[in-house]
Amino acid sequence: MSKQHNVWVSRPLFPEVLAHLARYVDVQAETDERKHSAAELREKLADVDGAIVGLGDRIDGEVIAGNQRLRVVANLAVGYNNLDVPALTAAGILATNTPDVLNETTADYAWALLLAAARRVSSSERWLRAGNWRGGMRFDEWLGLDVYGKTLGILGMGRIGQAIARRAHGFGMPVLYHNRSRLPAAIERACCASWLEKAELLQRADHLMLVLPYNAQNHHAIGAAELALMKPTAVLVNIARGGIVDDAALAAALREGRLGAAGLDVFEGEPVVHPALRELDNAVLSPHIASASADTRRAMAQLAADNLLAALGHGPDAGHPPSLLNPEARERA
Repeated sequence: MSKQHNVWVSRPLFPEVLAHLARYVDVQAETDERKHSAAELREKLADVDGAIVGLGDRIDGEVIAGNQRLRVVANLAVGYNNLDVPALTAAGILATNTPDVLNETTADYAWALLLAAARRVSSSERWLRAGNWRGGMRFDEWLGLDVYGKTLGILGMGRIGQAIARRAHGFGMPVLYHNRSRLPAAIERACCASWLEKAELLQRADHLMLVLPYNAQNHHAIGAAELALMKPTAVLVNIARGGIVDDAALAAALREGRLGAAGLDVFEGEPVVHPALRELDNAVLSPHIASASADTRRAMAQLAADNLLAALGHGPDAGHPPSLLNPEARERA
């Protein structure tokens, strides 16, 4: 039986989540992972009431121009720099994201990158797989950088940053952080973290994790000048967004020994990775998978579905999407 609302899902999704959606709405779901052009997005969105999209789908004023039907765009990510939220709001279209459900998994992965980069896990594995381990090894080969007992710096102390900080206790690491706004004292105590100005944080941290949202103000928040403040033995980990780091400047610092190592899950212009980074043995690179555990990705998909259904008046949260980004759009609608 035809449902009241039609929705489009821009990328393959878990069958059980699609089945949940289909209880309430007619679902058109893509079966292949690919990037959609602005023209394709405009066409897909013209005949649906709601959509679940990914970070690769740029939903802006051009894409939704003249669209009188679309009511909600549910982003399948915590970040939403692919959404032009002011344009959606002006059009009365609700926008949602998937915060919180990926905090712990992403924090785990940040530590995986730090340890892998500091202890040269990727490069030593490549060396081993190439058949280079044939006998005795020099005592001073494959020397890495210690993590335990070192000072951890966190730039961006939101929920994921706090989850990272809580894990630092097990490594005996003092935690320093910088936010535009200092956290309440109770949260600082729970995270055993101390606030510093950004420049001092960069100078004092033995290892630095980036957990900033991407926006115009944070573009190249870590560039040549900031890298020059860091210790030459420091490890930089970016699990936030590409564009927060000047990848060319980072590659130069790593190549020239002005920075110890880097663990990167995001890149400026991804899926393209700066070729200089690809050539470096002291850079651990992964394809934007910090939230990619089975449980977490299912939870993200379910939250996106719940947001979409609630915005269309279905399910237990009808009328109240759990993670609405632009409540003011209700008035426009």
